[in-house]
Amino acid sequence: MATIEVRNLSGDKVGTLELADEIFSRVNEDLLWEAVKHYRAAQRAGTHATKNRWRVSGSGKKLWRQKGTGRARIGSIRSPLWRHGGTVHGPQPRSYEYTFPRKKLLGALRSALAAKLADGKLMVVDAFDVKEVKTKALRAALDKLKVDGSALLVEVPKHSNRNLELSSRNLEGIELVAGNQVHPYHLLRYDRAIFTQPAIEKLELTLKNSLPKRQRPGGKEEQPPKRASRAPRRRTRDEKAAEVA
Repeated sequence: MATIEVRNLSGDKVGTLELADEIFSRVNEDLLWEAVKHYRAAQRAGTHATKNRWRVSGSGKKLWRQKGTGRARIGSIRSPLWRHGGTVHGPQPRSYEYTFPRKKLLGALRSALAAKLADGKLMVVDAFDVKEVKTKALRAALDKLKVDGSALLVEVPKHSNRNLELSSRNLEGIELVAGNQVHPYHLLRYDRAIFTQPAIEKLELTLKNSLPKRQRPGGKEEQPPKRASRAPRRRTRDEKAAEVA
């Protein structure tokens, strides 16, 4: 079982925390790629649009009669064959979002946490004790934690730490999210992930409950496949006739 240090905002060690191996051990890169692809697809605006022949400006009158002029027949100046005409099969506004299984998303979240822990980029603090709304004070606390790049701050859901929200929103490369809104994309995007101890304990419990039974500690081992039962013998014609008689 892995162990991680718990520090305060002054950078001093105040304790240790044991992390479950079934959560922080395996990294599935393919699952991470699928989760990031799904997240980025949902972020697309999808507002692209082209004008077809019914939306471009221009008269709808037939330019000349169908026969007798020697010229090619034409019905409208807005035809896609003409310059400034409509666009055929062009992109139209749509949503790129698609459904993603919840079990796969939670599996990707476990892989992202395991990758952060393996890289030494996962940190745990006892609490974000920000006593006043000052960006400079929060920046100084991050410097004491040796956070020199981008960082993701994770607090428990429905926290009442308004000072932390106001102090962190003006820092470049710093994002504050609730523990129930953490996505694998967030963990991969930012260099450091800083959790409060209650937040990571609650997230760990949620991920434990979502594990398949085979991966849970003390789960049942795989049973050998049962031998197929022999099919019943088909009756012959003489046996059927004897039964009727």
